[in-house]
Amino acid sequence: MDILNAIGKTSIVRLRKVVPPDCAEIFVKLEWENPTGSLKDRMARAVISRAEEDGRLKRGDTVVEYTGGSTGTSLALVCAARGYRIRIVSSDAFSQEKLDQMAAFGAELTLVPSEGGLTTRKLILEMIEAARVLSRQPRTYWTDQLNNPDSIAGYYALAEEIWSQTNGTIDAFVHGVGTAASLRGVATVLKRYKPGIRIVAVEPAESPVLAGGPAGPHRIEGVGIGYTPPLWEPSLVDDILPVGTDDAKEMARRLAREEALFAGTSSGANVVAAIRVAERLGPDARVVTLMADSGLKYVSTDVYKRR
Repeated sequence: MDILNAIGKTSIVRLRKVVPPDCAEIFVKLEWENPTGSLKDRMARAVISRAEEDGRLKRGDTVVEYTGGSTGTSLALVCAARGYRIRIVSSDAFSQEKLDQMAAFGAELTLVPSEGGLTTRKLILEMIEAARVLSRQPRTYWTDQLNNPDSIAGYYALAEEIWSQTNGTIDAFVHGVGTAASLRGVATVLKRYKPGIRIVAVEPAESPVLAGGPAGPHRIEGVGIGYTPPLWEPSLVDDILPVGTDDAKEMARRLAREEALFAGTSSGANVVAAIRVAERLGPDARVVTLMADSGLKYVSTDVYKRR
């Protein structure tokens, strides 16, 4: 057994205080129980393992990725466990905790400056280009998360856990879209079990590109890259809900105070959207969403920092 065996098999709990009366039950999967405090550990293990298996990644190689922090931290964990050098392109748009955690696992960081700490399409594209330059070095494997289908398979087990833990009594799954891999991986499996299940994608209201709106800057880390991600599969999605940054942050704070659940901003957005879905479905239904990562990754940000 090694640290990578600790990935997955996370708990699921019911929300009790932030959910309005007369709506569906809402359950949240505590993905912060993964080793780095994020669901991204699942995809990191999958992309590295699959690249090793087919020879794209060999002993002595260097791994390269662009990331807002959670994917990079998860890849750095896996690389530390497997003995690979890792070089990460990130930005000051993302929390200091994420940058420090990546470095703690041995990642070598290249930071691309943002416009006032905002996530924008321009920033994401600049990060990708910086990673592309690094990937041209010899003996380098670029995981390229936005284009890597291996990451989708990393979330199949998450869907299996949800199905098992709810005994198949799930009517809707709600989750935010960054690369779209986690939503697609979970939806693929759940739709096989229950074709009528509702899959609801969440995106920043300030950048509603999946719904056909304009790209814009926002502060919900990990979602809303400003354009449609290549792994997005609209045939699996029944609805797309926008959630504003301020609403996501306030729900993250409420989850900590009222539910004793300490999560990040995207988790707050997930719950805001899940409540909307639960209100539509009514009291006889059950909705599942994710606590995508831990609030410990955001204590220096305005989500939790004492004012």
